[in-house]
Amino acid sequence: MAAVDISPATALHRRARSRTASALVYEGREISAAQLDDTAAAFAAALAEQGLRRGDRIAYLGFNSVTFFETFLAAAHLGAVFVPVNFRLAADEVQHILVDSGAHTLVVEEGHRELVESVLGEVPARRHLLVDTDPSCPATQAPPAPWIPLSELLGAGRAARERAALHDADLAMLMYTSGTTGRPKGVMLTHGNIWWNAVNVDSVVDTRADDVNLAVAPLFHIGGLNALTLRTLLRGGTVVLRRGFNPEQCLDDLVRYRATSFFAVPAMYAALARVPGFGTADLSALRSAIVAGAPVPPQLIRDYGERGVLLQQAWGLTETAPFATYLPAGLTLEKTGSAGTAMPYTEVCLTHPGTGARIHDVDARGEICVRGPNVTPGYWNNPDATRAAFDDAGWFHTGDIAHRDKDGLYYIVDRLKDMIISGGENVYPAEVERVLDAYPGVLEAAVIGVPDPKWGETVLAVLTCEPGTEPTVDDVRDFAGRELARYKLPTRVLIAERLPRNASGKLAKAELRRWVEQQTASTH
Repeated sequence: MAAVDISPATALHRRARSRTASALVYEGREISAAQLDDTAAAFAAALAEQGLRRGDRIAYLGFNSVTFFETFLAAAHLGAVFVPVNFRLAADEVQHILVDSGAHTLVVEEGHRELVESVLGEVPARRHLLVDTDPSCPATQAPPAPWIPLSELLGAGRAARERAALHDADLAMLMYTSGTTGRPKGVMLTHGNIWWNAVNVDSVVDTRADDVNLAVAPLFHIGGLNALTLRTLLRGGTVVLRRGFNPEQCLDDLVRYRATSFFAVPAMYAALARVPGFGTADLSALRSAIVAGAPVPPQLIRDYGERGVLLQQAWGLTETAPFATYLPAGLTLEKTGSAGTAMPYTEVCLTHPGTGARIHDVDARGEICVRGPNVTPGYWNNPDATRAAFDDAGWFHTGDIAHRDKDGLYYIVDRLKDMIISGGENVYPAEVERVLDAYPGVLEAAVIGVPDPKWGETVLAVLTCEPGTEPTVDDVRDFAGRELARYKLPTRVLIAERLPRNASGKLAKAELRRWVEQQTASTH
């Protein structure tokens, strides 16, 4: 039997013929599936003329935009590989990604051009395209060589090319990890990985063909792109797309467009809840509100539950495209804090971090491992990292620590590498943070280990607070001591205006540690 074509370009073309609803509402401008399909096809023809071939890499650097989707779909049209680049990275990090991926073509928004120009001498890309077709992007004058305005490329009226048939093993994207433990690694995601995640989501989440999905999380992040947004766009719904996250605008969009699905990280949901008017906003249409990407404070889930919004916690990584587990809405309040059970077409297990032995005991902690058609085949140009991540049975070792309750539901404890060892006892920061998040007047809490001559390491907490709230270390220890063992309690507390986060909304612990070191140095 012939393999089925699962190309997103083919799916969009099919949708363009059968559905009339707007595919995108981008910064207030409505774009039909037919318009998006036509532009992507024209872009693909132009890229082919510029030498882009099947398997070549095309990188995109810019904020959320319709051009992001046009580039992704044009790449799929040709069977090329899309490389979305984190727009918050420094020049050296961008250079690494462009060199490591061997990008043939760069598509860059004005505002990021100067950063790219600073590293072009080291980047082997052959074509450099500057976005000038989007009125929501910064305006640009006629760019200097080697830049080609995108409008010039799209305006030549070339004949459309036949869409490449794409199957499970065909490479779709290289998504580079945040690089918190060194140079970013290129996660290879196949069209099968992307397609099977959509099958998983549509099997257990209340998604429908006519969904209205609000997309404000960064699209270069797998959660922003493939949790809900891509499946909505290709299946027939409407994606309300914003260039970035603004809490006030986000709340207005949820109400105005009657959004039915929404993905965000916990920090975004917390910011949304602080918007004046949140308590009375009509969110009755929102039935699939998924939270993932960082540890989720149970108090946040309870707060939304009181508003009638059931946050559905999921868990996964870039390498799992993104979801491996999911907690249905019906269990949100009964199993608050759980990341749910394995997705229907994904296997999950726990193993001992040292020996790799399977863990079957209830509530025993171990490294969570994943296997299934949504899991990456490995890391681009990095066979050592691929071998280190997969065992002989094909299980991907995630580096996350979890436990499983008597009902088979998983609870993510923390990253293995963030674990604090105090007096020989393991302390997981996320466990302490969940308790501190419930302290009255505390907005956010972050915990790290700091050196201690007696215990090796002890716990330090950094808090952001409402005006007038400034708890002492004794206050915090008294409060947290009701739920935590003494060795898990903070021995120091620092108050900060904000917690550093990366573009995906995850806590940037390396940056936080540098800030703590500076605060410590200034007090001595």
